[in-house]
Amino acid sequence: MLGIDPGMSGGIAVVGMDGIAVDVAVMPATMQDLLDYLRSWCVGGNTCVCYLEKVGYGMPGQSSKATATFSRHCGHLEMALLSLGIPTYEVTPQKWMKHYQLGRSSDFSKGEWKNRLKSKAQQLFPREKVTLKVADALLIALYGVRQEKVGGV
Repeated sequence: MLGIDPGMSGGIAVVGMDGIAVDVAVMPATMQDLLDYLRSWCVGGNTCVCYLEKVGYGMPGQSSKATATFSRHCGHLEMALLSLGIPTYEVTPQKWMKHYQLGRSSDFSKGEWKNRLKSKAQQLFPREKVTLKVADALLIALYGVRQEKVGGV
């Protein structure tokens, strides 16, 4: 199971159907690196399903250049998944975060909320070096594993 937190500060996690992390990586720096990483896990007999965080394409205060860069990156990511034939399910942050029952993000500062997510990922994946860049990807991947076991999104 792939879990992807898109964006250049995001990450990718590979979690087995047993809920154990197989690999985690910060978002690859180039399109080719991204394609190579996905190919290394999801081609050659390995069956993959991807749960991709569905994100908006602009944030308040973000420049139009930053918004365009992020949108292009998301498009590259979607095309890489498509070209490799990896079934992909988009899941909103609200949906996968609610699954972990950590409260409402609006009740915390952004930093406090991100640290709650990181702490949850550390609890669920004690053998992994969990950073802020990969915590969401791990949680998204585990959410995907649990959804697949009960019949899908």
